[in-house]
Amino acid sequence: MPADIHVFRCLEDNIGVLIHDPATGACASVDAPEEAAVANALDEKGWKLSHILVTHRHADHVQGIPGLKARFNCRVVAPRKAASEVPGIDQSAGEGDRVAVGDLSAEVWDTPGHCRDHIAYWFSAEKAVFAGDTIFTLGCGRVMESTMDEMWRSLERFAALPDDTRVYSGHDYVLSNAKFALAADPDNAALKSRAEEAKRAAEQGRFLVPSTIGEEKATNPFLRAGEPALARSVDKAGAPPNEVFAALREWKNRFR
Repeated sequence: MPADIHVFRCLEDNIGVLIHDPATGACASVDAPEEAAVANALDEKGWKLSHILVTHRHADHVQGIPGLKARFNCRVVAPRKAASEVPGIDQSAGEGDRVAVGDLSAEVWDTPGHCRDHIAYWFSAEKAVFAGDTIFTLGCGRVMESTMDEMWRSLERFAALPDDTRVYSGHDYVLSNAKFALAADPDNAALKSRAEEAKRAAEQGRFLVPSTIGEEKATNPFLRAGEPALARSVDKAGAPPNEVFAALREWKNRFR
């Protein structure tokens, strides 16, 4: 029986995600940006929280944990590298571990780049990956504590997943990401179409999460660092993709 996955907005631009196993009733929140928003989403769906799967320790991803744990007595799974920094942790996890939510099973990946402790949850049977702040629709996270090469290697792992894999990211930055992507890759017809779709979604109060790996490989400049057009956009023609990625990310840091 396939999982039910529900996305909703938290805080200003965080994305909340619930993944529910209909066979057992188990339900996980991916991160806990805001107690009230998560609790309201659970009430809306009629689900009871059994797990919180933390992608990284930043406050806007963990600050709802204490209240949710008090309400639901749920199990908190968090990155091993941040075990002392996540409130209410019950289980630490890292590269190669598996995490169960009822009968659903996820492989844990270490995905450093945005921060040293970042992990992702790959539910292969569901063709769904919960990527936190590593990859966004049309973008990627700011590299804060790791190296550019580490972030590039993390993104390569996502790019290697099947094209129909759904990507659930931790924020809705799609309009600003689209603006940068169009500056870096202006002749990309698929990107132009995706940017227009993002505008329509925003006007309708929607957001483009989940995306798919196929859509991101066609339109996300950071996954396209191996394409000659992207190398030329940062004056790196002939350079290896990791160098092009670093130049793109540095440009995005300055982009307004």
